[in-house]
Amino acid sequence: MAAKKTASIASQPSAVTTVPNAFLDDVRSILQRARHQAYAASNFIMVEAYWQIGQRIVQQEQGGQTRADYGSHLIRDLARNLGEEFGGGVSVANLKNFRQFYLTFPSGLKGYALRSLSWTHWRLLMRVDNVEAREYYIRETAEQGWNTRVLERNIA
Repeated sequence: MAAKKTASIASQPSAVTTVPNAFLDDVRSILQRARHQAYAASNFIMVEAYWQIGQRIVQQEQGGQTRADYGSHLIRDLARNLGEEFGGGVSVANLKNFRQFYLTFPSGLKGYALRSLSWTHWRLLMRVDNVEAREYYIRETAEQGWNTRVLERNIA
């Protein structure tokens, strides 16, 4: 019964046209802002997870040693074991990127503008070997709001 009532209200064209434009714009703005914030929060959580996965891979590879056993197939086997459950996000290539992410930022990402940088930003930044240059690009990307294309162009 309630479904019929909702359907009949939704089908009335006057219900849509009577909403004042300023009100409609305000609600749109709230929804857009919420979507952007949800994306940023999700991105932050995933970037943090990638760093933690990289840390665990390095710890597992090294097994308490200062250097890893490079003959190990850990990343390949991990990708195979997690692939069915989590899909392509845990491919060999991605797991290698997570490992490199940790190795590039072994002290973690504290103090960096994490929320404004996407995983693609961090992947580009990992390619910058010079630590001072990398710090510059991180700072400029966060302060200037560079998208990944701008960052890539500026690094090149």
